[in-house]
Amino acid sequence: MHSDRRARWSWAFYDWANSSFATTVMAGFFPLFFSAYWAQDLAPGERTFWLGLASSLASVVVMILAPLLGGLADRKGYKKRFLLLATVLGAASTAALFWVAKGHWPLALTLFALGSIGFFAGTSFYDSLIVAVARPEEMDRTSALGYGLGYLGGGLLFALNVFMFQKPQAFGLADGAQAVLWSFLMVGVWWMLFSLPLFRHVHEAPVASDAASDWHELVRTFRQVLTMKPVLLFLAAYWLYIDAVDTIIRMAVDYGTKLGFEPGALIKALLMVQFIGFPAAVAYGWLADRFGTKRMIYVALVVYAGVTLGSYWLQSERDFYLLAAAIGCVQGGIQSLSRSYYARLIPAGQSGQFFGFYNMLGKFAAVLGPVVVGQTALLVDNQRLPILTLLPFFLIGGWLLARVREPARASEAQP
Repeated sequence: MHSDRRARWSWAFYDWANSSFATTVMAGFFPLFFSAYWAQDLAPGERTFWLGLASSLASVVVMILAPLLGGLADRKGYKKRFLLLATVLGAASTAALFWVAKGHWPLALTLFALGSIGFFAGTSFYDSLIVAVARPEEMDRTSALGYGLGYLGGGLLFALNVFMFQKPQAFGLADGAQAVLWSFLMVGVWWMLFSLPLFRHVHEAPVASDAASDWHELVRTFRQVLTMKPVLLFLAAYWLYIDAVDTIIRMAVDYGTKLGFEPGALIKALLMVQFIGFPAAVAYGWLADRFGTKRMIYVALVVYAGVTLGSYWLQSERDFYLLAAAIGCVQGGIQSLSRSYYARLIPAGQSGQFFGFYNMLGKFAAVLGPVVVGQTALLVDNQRLPILTLLPFFLIGGWLLARVREPARASEAQP
């Protein structure tokens, strides 16, 4: 195991690099700019359809390729090579949006889909490299450091991009549209630039053997997952609670809009989550060392259940800020500790393929939750009640997690 401080920080800085895409592009400007700039001549329903189709196709591509390429990366020692290819694809596609002219929505959508594929596929290889930089007893803090830097880096660039959009003349730009185009270019450069430390300082472990064909290996690993009760139970728990977490992330702004809150207040809440998320995620890693990984995941689940209940009685923008702050305190923690806990459950020599399955479930996340919330909204005449349907996701997820046997830490092992 190659483990040193420089390698761990270099690995963690990839989160700083690619989170710019998640904040500025996916959650921030692209959906709004696609409708108002590139696809303004399409009917609203058509814009929603094409945007949803592009996002879904990108997810499907990654769901199919992640476990398959993960297994190949394990056997050939190609994790860094595949991560580099995904990074170049994602960063270059995002930067290329700068040159897409107004009204050229098919090209913009294609580049967005390619950028999303680069982002999600790269995350799978990035996650699997944690076993190359951290010993088991270091994984909680290392994973938390990555998420913390991701919140900080993504939040800083997003804050700058929002300021550029609001005050374009201060940056020598003609208008907000030009500021958004420059933001896409900046994300591509930021993503590529800050990923360089990983490619320079993180080293993969030597590959012991070259196994059978990729598809046979994929099937074999899937069967192996089915026989590993701790892994199977954890993946089931993770799928449920992370589905609810992602549903809250994706629907928070829409929910606030329906309650009549100002868009500016909602953007401020998003930025607040990013900046609270940095120290909170790092602190979560240290708290996991002190109190246990699973216990701290439970804390996050309790907070999320409380936020879900609190959302039902939400009355003011001040309440919205308080709930956003609570989410900021645990969002990075539940994500980072889930990753590090899973890394301790799986065989280290198969991390690429096992994390392929892990990230495949991540792509399915926020599929069931929005459907349940949406269908409930159709059945009841109450815009607050549907949010409560997410409570069972946290409760059942926590119950399944309780049935996962806690892996022994290195410090607790017998000499």
